[in-house]
Order: sequence, then C-alpha cells, then structure tokens
Amino acid sequence: MEYRILLIESSRIMLERLSSVIRGTKDMVLAARYRSPEEALGQGKVFEPNLILLDVEKEESLLAVPRFVKDFPNAALLCLCNSWNAEMDSRVVKAGGRGCLVKPFSGDELLAAVKNLGRSGQGIASDVMAFFSPKGKSGKTTLIANLALTLAQKTGDPVAVIDADWQFGDMAVFFNLTPQSTIVEAVRDIRFLSPFTLNSYFVTVNENLRVLCGTKRPEYAENINPRGFTELLRMVRNQYRYVLIDLPPAFNPLSIAAAEAADTTYLVAMISGGFEVEHMKRALEIFRDWPDYEDRARAVFTRVEPCDPESQRRLATALGYPVEAVLPNEYMLVSSAVNDGRMAIELKPNSPLAQKISQLADRITGRHHIRWDKP
Repeated sequence: MEYRILLIESSRIMLERLSSVIRGTKDMVLAARYRSPEEALGQGKVFEPNLILLDVEKEESLLAVPRFVKDFPNAALLCLCNSWNAEMDSRVVKAGGRGCLVKPFSGDELLAAVKNLGRSGQGIASDVMAFFSPKGKSGKTTLIANLALTLAQKTGDPVAVIDADWQFGDMAVFFNLTPQSTIVEAVRDIRFLSPFTLNSYFVTVNENLRVLCGTKRPEYAENINPRGFTELLRMVRNQYRYVLIDLPPAFNPLSIAAAEAADTTYLVAMISGGFEVEHMKRALEIFRDWPDYEDRARAVFTRVEPCDPESQRRLATALGYPVEAVLPNEYMLVSSAVNDGRMAIELKPNSPLAQKISQLADRITGRHHIRWDKP
C-alpha cells in the first residue's frame, strides 16, 4: 500500500530531515509539508493524504488533533514528539489519533509504525500478568509460554511475553528463538522509543504473539533498571491486549517493580513433596501490603496429582487462600515439546495440561471478551 503523507513540523531543520526520510522510504510519498497546523488544515485537503504526521510538541498542535481527525476522515494520524510519554499518547488516542512516533525516525521505524497502526488498543485496557515463583523449578516458564500461545489462539488479539528472569531466562529456548535484541537493549534505548518502534525488539512467534527475550549473559542484567523497565511496560500496554511477564524466583527491586506495575501476579509453585504450600504462604505475605492483594495475587500449583477439583480444594484449604489453577504432571510431554521446538499444547492439544491451560485462559479473557481492532 502506498502512503501519501502530510507532514507538519514546526522546526525547519527537523522538517527537512523528516522529509528526506519519507522520500527515501519505500511506499511513502511526501504529498505536502507544513510548519503549522493551521496551514495544513487550510491547504492540505487538496493533496488527499492517507497518513498525517503531526508534530505535537506545542500544546496548540496537540489541541488541533480532533480537527485533523474530522477534516481528514480517510487519513490515519500519527503524532510526532521528542520523547514518548503515556499521558501524551493517551491524549492523542482519545482525540482520534493512532499514537505517537518519536522523532527523528528512520525509514524502518516509520514502516514499523505504519504496519502496527491497526494493532493499538485504541483505549481498551491491556491485561498485564506477572508470574513469580517462591523458588526455582516451578514450571512457571512452561505455564507462561503455553498460556501465551493459548491466549493468542483463542482471542486473535496481540499477546506479548516479556522474559524478565533477568539472569537465567530461557523463554527463547521454549519458543526456539534466536533474538537479535533483548530486554537489555530495549530498556537501554527506552527513552528514544515509542510503542511502535519498541516492537522491533520483540521476536515474532506468529501473527498474534511476540516475545521480548531475556539477557544473553547473566551479568548483563545489571544494566536493567526499574525505572526503564516500568516505562517499557507502559509502552507495551499500548500495543498488546495481553502481556505475560516471566519474573525471577527472588524478590528484588526489578521484580517488585514489575509485580506492582502488573494487573495480576500469579505465584507459581511445583508440588514435589516438600514445603511448597509453606513457601507459597510466605510469598503471599509479601503481597498483603497491597490494599487489593486478594484481587491481584493468584496462586497456581503445578505437577498436581491427581489434578482434579478435590486436589485444588485441599491445596486452597492448606494454604488458607484461593487457588486459581492446578496443572498436572506432564514432564515427558513438556520435555518432548521443547526438544521438538514446539509448545506442549501444540504437540498434544487434547492433553490434560492443554485442557487446564485452556481453562485458565478462559478465566483470564472472561465471558465478555472484547476484541481489539485489527489492521
């Protein structure tokens, strides 16, 4: 598809720079350019643009967004800013725009923004879920990977997985991915990115599922700071309906920041004849400081045998807290799936594990699920 672009940029130097990028980008035509919204609104219709790039660093330009939406009903509107922030992006979307693009941008970044025009939530809230384990070897990563794929298949909505197990994340192994960029680069570059350009740091699994992979080396985790990660989550909310975060099995400033920024935190423990219920009790105590912790903290047990409602009730009684889900022991199936470079739900879609994960996905989406607009 060819895009006829109406460019409005107040800075003469930036106007020239962005014009050059547009002219050098495939399928992009610079139909007209102006230095003020008033000029564009008065003269731009004759050029019949289907994409408007509007600099909104000045308040009067931001206030002009509804007029552009009304006067150019056949054109998508992207706003340009020096750095992305959630408040401005929200104002743009509420006024009818499609989001913000950080300037200066490259041709590839412009193409990425255009490609993702239809994937924005357009005001529908994302569901961000953090997954934490009191101890390692809980089946947490297996749950996240299969649940993310299930959500993508069931809803057709954009789903993101963020491997935030800072030092020893292995989500790339589960999905058989070879990432060029990881969470380290994404957090490092976050102040130069917008939700559209952040997508280039994710690896595509399928049309509706993308993964931001973990660090390539454990020591790189030191380069991730809580503030940058929190800002990354705010951007990801803008692009994905469901966001699943794989956290390390320890409380630290980063994992706490992720849990606080999430809508729901799932605490996952594997039954292996030890003290899993006691560990879960101690972990839940940390979340009791939240005034709404009973709504936001959910308990999940894996490798439960027999995996039936009665076992779930017994665990809830012993825990003194509701148990959101129990998953069966499917070690051989999961191992075979990983070795085959596939998910367990793909290898055996009718297995007990797949059925339990499907039930959890149904509870997450809810009976009144609302689909996002598609491209």
